[in-house]
Amino acid sequence: MNDKLVFLGLLYFIQGIPYGLQSSLLPVYLRGAGHSLTRIGFTKILYFPWVLKVLWAPLVDRLSTKRHWLVGTVSGLALTCLISAALAPEAHIWGVAGTLLAMNTLASVQDIAVDGAAVGLLKSRRELGLGNTAQVVGYKAGSVFAGGGLLPVIDVAGWSWMFTLLTFVYAGVALFVWGAPVLDDETVRGQQADGSRKGGQGADAVRPWRVWRKLLAVPGTPWTVLYVLTYKLGEQGAVTMFPLFLLDHHMTARELGFWNGVIAMGFSICGSSLGGLLLAQFSIGALMRRVFVLRTISMVFQSSLLTVLEPSPLMKGMAVLSMSVQHFLGGLITTLTFTTMMHCTQRAEESIQATHYSFLATLEVLGKLTFSALAGGLVDWFGFQVAFLIFLTLSAGTALHVWTATFTGVLREHQLKEQPE
Repeated sequence: MNDKLVFLGLLYFIQGIPYGLQSSLLPVYLRGAGHSLTRIGFTKILYFPWVLKVLWAPLVDRLSTKRHWLVGTVSGLALTCLISAALAPEAHIWGVAGTLLAMNTLASVQDIAVDGAAVGLLKSRRELGLGNTAQVVGYKAGSVFAGGGLLPVIDVAGWSWMFTLLTFVYAGVALFVWGAPVLDDETVRGQQADGSRKGGQGADAVRPWRVWRKLLAVPGTPWTVLYVLTYKLGEQGAVTMFPLFLLDHHMTARELGFWNGVIAMGFSICGSSLGGLLLAQFSIGALMRRVFVLRTISMVFQSSLLTVLEPSPLMKGMAVLSMSVQHFLGGLITTLTFTTMMHCTQRAEESIQATHYSFLATLEVLGKLTFSALAGGLVDWFGFQVAFLIFLTLSAGTALHVWTATFTGVLREHQLKEQPE
């Protein structure tokens, strides 16, 4: 089990690096340069490959093995970082944007392969909880490493050396995956799957609508689709816009980078870690019901802070507390969500599991990405207070959706029953 967690955690760590580079550095930099919140929101377009990944997920399911896909994509990320090291952002801004877009494309394909491997590796409820903790914590740790930990490297050595360092990181992980023993069984299954596809499943490759029918026919999928599209809407708007409110009124960019980029993200990682531990002891329905209510209460508290415009130590402390609680609960909810998604995917037949999980994960990203892009426009049009009222309403609606499902819907039906060890 430890080998599985190290393997998954490392791959999700390097997968979080592109997100950290874009999410923690670009918004504060652009706001400091005087750009509008609407324009900052539209930088999310660089994440667009994550929305499209479901289109090439069937290829990862049906061609070659997960090991080959992982080695290929991680090696591609190393090459992209090497190219980025040769570009100066001041003189080649579009070239830098292109390399970041390429990194997101490669990372999204890597995500399909590692998710498919995780679905096969994690069996029991305990393994699901710990494995999804490794997924969420690893990804967020990679984001923190890139968004905060690499800042001293840029200050001391510059842009080129930072990407040179990332080149060696990705190259080392590619070598590790090539020799990882946890995928040995997956290679055998891949060979067997090749034989079965030659025996009849190849028809799905030329009739993709059959795959879509299979995806939607998996028990629990319709509810899960609606849930992953909406569960982060209110939270995502608050998490994206509240730091920029603080930047306008209460904190410097350096202070915000520390409190929001390092401390609050640390609380997020703690919440994600706690989620895995709690899943080993309690049903997911009971956990989700309580945590979603707590998140709604925390958003009420955060929204009340928008009425204070005069800077003060007390306001700064309450803002840090609010961000920390919000990130802690957000991390906990993310682990519960990805565990629910993986449990749903395990009900699908093996030949479409990676595609099914990628389908759910794509919708999860689509929900967050779309609202993140629109949140800045809502604030520009209506102001912070009205926009946060909208965020709060969306959060409360999701809590009601989850609460209902734990008594009469999908979460009541399966409550993540224990599987044989």
